[in-house]
Amino acid sequence: MTSPSSSSLAAAPPKARIPLILRRLGRTAERPVHARALDPLDSLILGVLSQNTTDVNSGRAFSQLRQRFPTWGEVVRARPQQIAAAIRSGGLAEIKSRRIKDILAQIEEDRGQLDLSFLRRLPMTKARDYLVGLSGIGRKTAAVVLLFALNKPAFPVDTHVLRVSKRLGLIPPNTTADRAHDIFDELLKGARGAMSDLHLGLVRHGRTVCIAGRPRCPICVLSGLCPRVGVTLTSQARRQR
Repeated sequence: MTSPSSSSLAAAPPKARIPLILRRLGRTAERPVHARALDPLDSLILGVLSQNTTDVNSGRAFSQLRQRFPTWGEVVRARPQQIAAAIRSGGLAEIKSRRIKDILAQIEEDRGQLDLSFLRRLPMTKARDYLVGLSGIGRKTAAVVLLFALNKPAFPVDTHVLRVSKRLGLIPPNTTADRAHDIFDELLKGARGAMSDLHLGLVRHGRTVCIAGRPRCPICVLSGLCPRVGVTLTSQARRQR
């Protein structure tokens, strides 16, 4: 029995290619801090700190914040300038300090306590709606909390996942990040176990191989599954002339 050609695999429907993509990407051995088991409120605040910075910087800022303020109650009562001083290493400290304080104040007003464990008892869509209703929380940050802290079937789409999945033809080229969340939630329905590995694998691949400017197609393990590889290689060759 002959194996399918690269061109036929690249043209296969997204749902059929996802298991192959997962297999070729392999399992991510080292999980970034946002993808480790965390309390949901810790995960949410770390998500705010991770916006527009690296995992290293956001992890450092989170540690420094908890050292300066051991409880979230102390953070919500602190002045924004004090919070900003503690998270300076994460970048955009003034913006993020106000956002964190607003989020914590909103949760405390809504729930009477600084705790998001109640989200575990809610259906995924209701838990997601609560999170995106908080100040400055978008679909990606909410999905990270849902998937990694609450063990709910949500797929986070960051800038790397969005770029790589468009090139792979898993989503249409003009898809917005919000729409991509809906598409992936449908594509991966019933495959909760694959969500974290696919997310982490696509993020790692987008950072190291399928980079924004000039993707490294000749060394890509997904080239046989990618409908864009021929176009990209031809474009690169033309630029090198």
